[in-house]
This record gives sequence, C-alpha cells and structure tokens, in this order.
Amino acid sequence: MQELINVENLKKDYFNEDVVTRVLHDVSFKINKGEFVAIMGPSGSGKSTLMHILSFLDRATSGKYEFEGENTKNFDDNYLARLRNEKVGFVFQSFNLLARTTVLDNVKLPLIYSAKKDHDKLARKALEAVGLSHRLNYFTNQISGGEKQRVAIARALVCEPAVIFADEPTGNLDSKSGNAIMHILQKLNEEGNTIILVTHETDTANHAKRIIKIKDGEIVSDHKISNRTIAREDRDLVK
Repeated sequence: MQELINVENLKKDYFNEDVVTRVLHDVSFKINKGEFVAIMGPSGSGKSTLMHILSFLDRATSGKYEFEGENTKNFDDNYLARLRNEKVGFVFQSFNLLARTTVLDNVKLPLIYSAKKDHDKLARKALEAVGLSHRLNYFTNQISGGEKQRVAIARALVCEPAVIFADEPTGNLDSKSGNAIMHILQKLNEEGNTIILVTHETDTANHAKRIIKIKDGEIVSDHKISNRTIAREDRDLVK
C-alpha cells in the first residue's frame, strides 16, 4: 500500500510564560492510503492535538511529519491552507454547518475555495454517497442530528480529499444515529477513502480497521483489528 502519513518522534509543547506543558512525546507511526485508523484515548491524552497536527491545523514542536512523501516542516502557511482545502476533509462533533442555509449549499462551501468546477454536480454526488439526495433542498434546521452529521461528511468528501479526519463524530448523537454515521464511514473506507477517527469510545473505535491508543501523550498500543463488513440491516441506514 502507498504511504500517506509518516510521523517520527513527534513532540508538541505549549508555552505560557515560564510554564511548559508537554502534550505529545516522541510519537511515531505510519498510515497508508486506504486505511481506517482510530486514534483513541481519554480526555487530555493528546489525541486531539495529534489530529490537529496531522490535519495541518497546528504544527509540531519537533520531530518529523511527512505527508505524501513531503516533509511538512517546509510548508508555509499558504500551502498549509491549500492542503486543508484540497487534501483534507473534516467532520466535527458539533457538525459546524451554516444555519439558515440549504443542505446542498453547505456541502458546496469548500468548493468556493477550490479550483474544481461543476460544484452542483460534485455536491450532489457527495450527498448521494451519504444517502441524503432527498434532503438537498432542506435547510439545516429542518433535519435531524444524524442527518446533519451526514451533511458534514458529504462536505468533507466534496473536494475528494486524500484523507478524512473525523473528530468524535458520534459525540452529539444517540446510539442509533451514531451507528449509522460509523457505518457510512466504514462504507466510504471500503470504497477507498482514507479515514482517521479520533474518539474516546471503544464502540466507536471498533468500527475502524486499526486502533492507535494514546495516553499521556504517548502511544501505548497500535494494532489492527479484524476486517468488518456492514451488515444488511445496517446498510439500510445509509441508503
């Protein structure tokens, strides 16, 4: 498999006057294209900080981070912004959708800053992938929480990124809606999308094919789990 991410001895410290808070300590791992990886750990473990660095929202204090074979240390802020738009899709716990705006327009938003054409076609394709073609003209206040997260996933997909980052994507959902969201992510991964999930929940992490556990800023385990397929009754949830 082709390597997407290579992290070696990554460290992250936060400085507040004379106080140094060490968040990540010598973190090392690799992620290949097409993987579905869960980064799992309790609150304060450093998993969100790690995701922010991997998704170009923050920079490491030291260590190496290579993305698609290039050392990110050499990337300036403008190039990082371009990568966030073209190479990275984001799914957040709180959805982060625009209010009083249609589902279709929410999904089209990242395309405004991209060089891609046929915005309508791409947005409709992304909504079809998450089973929301019948909601494209609804406003975001007219759909359920589970549907809002599907819109967020479609928005993450629309620029056809190299990787999708999902930060606690089921945190604001009931168990049924949460399972539906995870099965959508599984389905997208089976279709070739690379997904990196951040969660503190074991049930959520178990939908991935590999789990990296982090505690106190250090990786304590990194193991693959058996391949999972979506049961027929679960496939109905994503249609």
